[in-house]
Amino acid sequence: MSAVSGAETTYLELSQEGGGAHKFYEVSVDGPVVTVRYGRIGAGGQTQTSTFPTVEKARAAAAKKVGEKVRKGYAPAVQGGRAPRPVTRRQISSAPSTARAVAPVLWRFRTGSAAFGIHVDDDHCWVGNQAGDVYTLDHEGAVLARFGLPDGVKCLVADDFWIYAGCDDGKVYDLSSKLPFAAYDINADVDIFWLDIHEGVLNVSDRAGGLTVIDHEDEHQWARRSQGEHAWMVRADDRAVYHGHHQGVTAYRPDGGGELWHTRTRGGVLFGWQEDDAVYAGTGHRVVQRLSKATGAIEATYACDSAVYSCATSPGGRFVFAGDAASSVYCFDRDGTRLWKLGTGGGSALSMQYRDERLYLVTTDGSLVCVDASEAAIGAAQQGSVPVVRDVKLAAALPAYAPATAVEAVATVAQAPTGSVVVECVQESGRLRVHVISGGYDTSWNVQFPRAIRVPGARYVVDALHPAAGGFYRVRGDIRRLV
Repeated sequence: MSAVSGAETTYLELSQEGGGAHKFYEVSVDGPVVTVRYGRIGAGGQTQTSTFPTVEKARAAAAKKVGEKVRKGYAPAVQGGRAPRPVTRRQISSAPSTARAVAPVLWRFRTGSAAFGIHVDDDHCWVGNQAGDVYTLDHEGAVLARFGLPDGVKCLVADDFWIYAGCDDGKVYDLSSKLPFAAYDINADVDIFWLDIHEGVLNVSDRAGGLTVIDHEDEHQWARRSQGEHAWMVRADDRAVYHGHHQGVTAYRPDGGGELWHTRTRGGVLFGWQEDDAVYAGTGHRVVQRLSKATGAIEATYACDSAVYSCATSPGGRFVFAGDAASSVYCFDRDGTRLWKLGTGGGSALSMQYRDERLYLVTTDGSLVCVDASEAAIGAAQQGSVPVVRDVKLAAALPAYAPATAVEAVATVAQAPTGSVVVECVQESGRLRVHVISGGYDTSWNVQFPRAIRVPGARYVVDALHPAAGGFYRVRGDIRRLV
């Protein structure tokens, strides 16, 4: 160890070529205090501190930690000697709308930074921006909560109950409980463009046109290189992973990545959406195209007047919506007939979602916009009659919840909510796994669990567990450690 600022510090790195790990691990001993810092090379990482009865015991514990990492392939390194992960921020141009009328915007929330992430469910609207802020609002625009993530938000995705934010730091954060946890850690040589999660399996598309699939234990499953680069679309279901890039859309088998079909679209894919039987690709050649999930055949084309930055549908694909590079938003009938075109009134829509006769947009100025998409409101807007836009204000005292590396402790199960489940962290073949202790569950199944809080031998109480199709359990609600 070398002396640094009064502490004895050992700095190690593990960097593997061809899509492998790109991590650092640092152990410092300052008297009886041992501080461990770890994470992706180039990032600040996470820190854990332990205090021991004597300096000798602290040094012994530190040496043990270093030895464990060296046996796993870590080696001494000079901090800053390797470059951090590549990050491409989408370069967007947005022209004024050519539409003759403006959409009926009900309310607008300005996030304060460029934003791409959006998700709308039964209770909340979620929006994430490049400052790392994720906000939840109700459907009338009241701001309910704020998460402060360490880096810019690439996108927000939902997987049943669970909500995830993919960030520029290469981590995917689970936002489903009060405190966010890092659920997945993507290899540092992957320049992330978009991601989707289905039944706990993460699918990542990247700048080089690659597709990487990571399982619920945050372990690499398979990767494929598509025929095109700049893969801005990835969607997944039980049948396939649908990957959109500048040469079209390719479908792969979810269990191994065998190619099912490839279809060249009219222009490079800039955005993707899916329904049960079709995927929708918005392209740089001013169209949205509907492709059959079964065969890849193009079933319909929806023509816009500028490059398409985003698209969405009403349930079942009854209506198809698109946002273009000229600050306009469109609605089409299922067969491709254009029903209307209106200006957004606030930049181009980079992401969108339709729900209950409302169209929610994230625009180039970093705003979440709620549009009344009912037939009456659209008809009035086409005649020049629109409501006064209500600008939503952010409460100054609203706290920002940062990612957790520790959890609340409880002494007994009785102190946790009724119906809670006990799980245990165990060492298996050199890896930390989590299994269920409570009765009524399959104890051979793993539990998807945040890596940052796993401690060998520790037991935890979780609000609930749900089985996933892949043969593992997922945590729903809060996590507490038993002490």
